[in-house]
Amino acid sequence: MKTKTLRPDKVNVITLGCSKNLVDSENIITQLKANDYEVDHDSNEQANIVIVNTCGFIDLAKEESVNTILDYADRKTRGEIDKLYVTGCLSQRYKDNLEAQIPEVDDYFGTMELPGLLNRLEADYKHDLIGERFITTPEHYAYLKISEGCNRTCSFCAIPLMRGKHVSRPMEELVKQATHFAKNGVKELMLIAQELTYYGLDIYKSRALPDLLEALAAVEGIEWIRLHYAYPSKFPREIFDVMAAQPKVCNYLDIPLQHGSNAVLQRMRRQVTRQDTEDLIAHARITVPGIAIRTTFLVGYPGETEEEFEEMCDFVQRMRFERLGVFMYSHEEDTSAHDVEDDVPAEVKADRANRLMEIQKEISLELNEARIGHHMRVLIDRKDDEFYVGRTEYDSPDVDNEVLIPADQAYLRTGDFVNVRITEASEYDLEATVLVVEKV
Repeated sequence: MKTKTLRPDKVNVITLGCSKNLVDSENIITQLKANDYEVDHDSNEQANIVIVNTCGFIDLAKEESVNTILDYADRKTRGEIDKLYVTGCLSQRYKDNLEAQIPEVDDYFGTMELPGLLNRLEADYKHDLIGERFITTPEHYAYLKISEGCNRTCSFCAIPLMRGKHVSRPMEELVKQATHFAKNGVKELMLIAQELTYYGLDIYKSRALPDLLEALAAVEGIEWIRLHYAYPSKFPREIFDVMAAQPKVCNYLDIPLQHGSNAVLQRMRRQVTRQDTEDLIAHARITVPGIAIRTTFLVGYPGETEEEFEEMCDFVQRMRFERLGVFMYSHEEDTSAHDVEDDVPAEVKADRANRLMEIQKEISLELNEARIGHHMRVLIDRKDDEFYVGRTEYDSPDVDNEVLIPADQAYLRTGDFVNVRITEASEYDLEATVLVVEKV
């Protein structure tokens, strides 16, 4: 992307929340750079314009977003920055309240108001940049958002309030962006959406994720394609057929399940039973031997009894998920769950979250110890002191296991694929010795 003369202003884009927010920030940065702005991301360098891209998912995320806005509002009052803009989910959901309570912000924008934000900065929205995107991740991997919004009606979730209905991106546009990424050194694509399995229903009138996977796998230079955020109800099982047949599609699925009690699942409006999920996981493990299932569970949903929590613990012990995270229920305005009492005390929620993670720690350790002596393919993410740090196809950045390789064994580069032998294991990490460095 060529520029002539940079503007005198410098912009710092601050990203809070999930990888979907990160993609939005990268799109903001791409557009501003095309308009000759100097732009940093999450930088400590001095900038006179700050854009805070907020998260409004749960209480802790909202608190972090508000505190960040207040911090930069204070800096503006002290004259350290000239302009402050806020965008993202919190701004979409609480714009009127934020305008009243934090008037130091120059303007607030919702999740789909990028052209308006650019206009305030006297920048043009450049449609010809579709398919191109500046990435803030290490250059060997990138997130590819395949759709926006969600049509599900889970009782606890406010995401449809902030992101709207499901809208798929055209397949041609996604392939074009993947091709651009590959030409710039990206080897791993992480497909993200609020709900991956809905992809294509709106524009192709059928679930088109399997077709998209085949099209992306055909992009030269892309080695790994990873799937994040699928929904278990009416899951299109042909995705597993593509995963089994296509080497570039990682044997990995992020599928938040939320609970293991039928009564709680019904109150959550999840449209799925525990037996449905057990059947789906069994099918996945038969069709794709060795698949890693990442999931999340929600503890402390209104009315959750100790017996219902124990059902979830039993479910986790039976299923032996490869990767698992836990959230504590957050009482969200304008959701249907907000109409009932948030009656599980905070200390009970925290205790249940800890107990569930203790179960998972034992499972994770046993599964990792079973890897000792195995040969595995690892993608190198970074070097930390005396170790290179990488991931297998069963691990996503920031949330999953890492593989530690002593730096004195070989000279490795970020983005290298390495064949290793696993030598040691802990609950969440593996150690390995280098066998072969691939030439990709």
